[in-house]
Amino acid sequence: MQQKEILKLLKSQPSSKPVSVSGWVRAFRSNRFIALNDGSTIKNIQCVIDFENFEEETLKKITVGAAVKVEGTLVKSRGEGQNVEIQVSNIEVLGEANPEEVKLTILSPKRHSLEKLREQAHLRIRTNTFGAVMRLRSNLSFAVHEYFQKNGFYHMHTPIVTGSDAEGAGEMFRVSILDPKNPPLDEDENVNYKEDFFAKETNLTVSGQLEAETYAMGLGKVYTFGPTFRAENSNTSRHLAEFWMIEPEVAFNDLTDNMDLAEDFIKYIIQYALDNCQDDIEFLENRLLQEEKSKPQSERSEMTLSEKLHFVIDNDFERVSYTAAIDILKNSKPNKKKKFKYLIEEWGIDLQSEHERYLVEKHFKCPVILFDYPAKIKAFYMRLNDDEKTVRAMDVLFPGIGEIVGGSQREERYEVLKSKMETMGIPKEELYWYLDLRKFGTCVHSGFGLGFERLVQFVTGMGNIRDVIPYPRTPGNAEF
Repeated sequence: MQQKEILKLLKSQPSSKPVSVSGWVRAFRSNRFIALNDGSTIKNIQCVIDFENFEEETLKKITVGAAVKVEGTLVKSRGEGQNVEIQVSNIEVLGEANPEEVKLTILSPKRHSLEKLREQAHLRIRTNTFGAVMRLRSNLSFAVHEYFQKNGFYHMHTPIVTGSDAEGAGEMFRVSILDPKNPPLDEDENVNYKEDFFAKETNLTVSGQLEAETYAMGLGKVYTFGPTFRAENSNTSRHLAEFWMIEPEVAFNDLTDNMDLAEDFIKYIIQYALDNCQDDIEFLENRLLQEEKSKPQSERSEMTLSEKLHFVIDNDFERVSYTAAIDILKNSKPNKKKKFKYLIEEWGIDLQSEHERYLVEKHFKCPVILFDYPAKIKAFYMRLNDDEKTVRAMDVLFPGIGEIVGGSQREERYEVLKSKMETMGIPKEELYWYLDLRKFGTCVHSGFGLGFERLVQFVTGMGNIRDVIPYPRTPGNAEF
């Protein structure tokens, strides 16, 4: 008998044909009603057994957390909340779960805090919340690839081990096989990386952008979607040391094209989630509404989860220069009344999340794309404008989180890029290949980066980025 997923069974009509399903017991009431879940949907299927026809020893093994295989007939449900249920003819306990041990874990039916769930990250996928989040994450990942493949992009895998720092931040994880207690030294008593595996100092990548640019110059439109690493000591709800990045790069695209691409891409991904993950979004929305009730009125969100998602897909993104945004913020009530934690006093500062959210949620009341940022606060590869003070950079700002996308038109002029690298102290010898792109058929090109976990966080409404990745890597934490 072919195994069926619960998701498919719940969409089926009652039938006299026997069905078979396996899953984990969520509840067992009155020695009669089993709530079974196999991870394919947020919903359980009710399995009804006639306990008089089953051995008592078998019934004792049907406990919360146990894995069971059920065979029976799919019949119209007599109870509320589901259309069909399984009338059980045979049940096999595949894996027992000791009730006393279950009580000590997050598998117990009582409500657990998200902090407690993180402590048992290997079990949290069995909870409704994390099942919903991770199914959404999987669907969003599929939508990313579907969008780019439908639009003529080629997927490329950029290196995870690299000798370059795309961001110029210096906050990278070193990769080495040298003995940390007794490394080989050179004549100047410095670590001699020539004796290391790669014969040079190497790190885990912070971005695949630079390598993606090289491929855009041959394939036209490419994208990367892979793990990236930042050795930032940031213990916040928005930062991870290991996360996934989506980075398209497009030859012959200028900044306007880049903004168009980012807006179209994001809207497609969110629409896909709304079309294909309704049950999970509805569950997470209800969870958030319950959570909001415990907060003071001033801290509650003005929009429900589905309203936030429609806020993005139903509105055109407002495009505003950094300079215009600074004027708006400088003259805003929160700034004049000193309500901002970081007051806006002068042009040239890096905007904080509170400023970005004000522009989106209070001033424009729609997603915002800021562009033409001060050169001094942006990376070396961004195209310098004619005013020589700003660069062709852009950030996409969302409600609730602020920046979700960062990108730019890349500097395609050899001499200008070389000069910027010299000014910022970036060795030409290490990035000679990147400069070469500007010598052999250079052209206008652009791209952006989107942290996948930030996107998942927005679509699921989860408050902490550690709850949208299976096993978060943060300062002091590399468990599981």
